[in-house]
Amino acid sequence: QVQLVESGGGLAQPGGSLRLSCAASGSIFSLNIMGWYRQAPGNQRDRVASMTSDGNTHYADSSQGRFTISRDNTGNTVYLQMDSLKPEDTAVYYCKRVDIDGASQHTYWGQGTQVTVSS
Repeated sequence: QVQLVESGGGLAQPGGSLRLSCAASGSIFSLNIMGWYRQAPGNQRDRVASMTSDGNTHYADSSQGRFTISRDNTGNTVYLQMDSLKPEDTAVYYCKRVDIDGASQHTYWGQGTQVTVSS
């Protein structure tokens, strides 16, 4: 059973920074994608950034240039460095992992961590 454990959320001032971490355990697939999504009250869950196991990254327009996604050497921990935070970045941030097993995919979500940007 794959588990994703997130940490690093909290309160930041506008213009400040936060770093989120997500550690995956229990996975046996080396071909995968890990990423961050966020959901504000009343909104849908949107992708913020993602990174494949071979290092390709994708950023939403809203996070491009301000957020940086990275993974550790094991590939099982993903980070999201968030700089120049804005009040509209306030949301619950979720970690997602997709394991690719041939023609099949297995998707896992973390429990979410609250990020609040406010003065």
